[in-house]
Amino acid sequence: MSEIKIKAETRTEFGKGAARRIRRESKVPAVLYGHGIDPIHVTLPGHDLMLALKQPNALLSVDVDGDPQLVLPKQVQRDPIKGFIEHADLLVVRKGEKVTVDIVINVVGDVVGGAMVVTENASVPIEAEATHLPESIEVSVEGLDAGAQIHASDLTLAKGSSLAIDPDTLIVNVVAAPTAEQVEAELETAEAEAGIERDESQAEAESADAEAAPESE
Repeated sequence: MSEIKIKAETRTEFGKGAARRIRRESKVPAVLYGHGIDPIHVTLPGHDLMLALKQPNALLSVDVDGDPQLVLPKQVQRDPIKGFIEHADLLVVRKGEKVTVDIVINVVGDVVGGAMVVTENASVPIEAEATHLPESIEVSVEGLDAGAQIHASDLTLAKGSSLAIDPDTLIVNVVAAPTAEQVEAELETAEAEAGIERDESQAEAESADAEAAPESE
């Protein structure tokens, strides 16, 4: 994974008022910490940071007054409505150092007819060098039938990476797709639990439509 370079400005003002002023200038307050150094408070260009963090586990090279620091995003706070970054905690790392991060699972391929894929874990923690973190782990379900399972131990990891989770952890489960009757029964149960009373005429109409529907060949 290549480094994404971002230039920072040291920050001397703190508090909610200062943070609001920083954001009005399209910048983001951030903190760099780790490796026994005192926390470094900086501001980062908001647009550049947003683009960089679209990449999972982005490795950033943050230039602080001419001193580049390699960092990984540790905690990123976003506006719940607009989605822009409000604050970032960045962990200082060193080349060759191993870190534990969550890597996204990318399921590819098609299962056989009548089966469906259930992703039990959308990501898995792995230990890898900070400068060689994979963006995702690909899992193929091509040709699998109901009953097939893929566990953490079945994952193909990049060289130098290792699982930081129980190898027996279920990642992907291939199950039989529900029938129309099962879907309808589950819908009725959910409606009953929510206190929704289905209109009798509506229920009869839906039943008649189902009976009148032509059978697929």
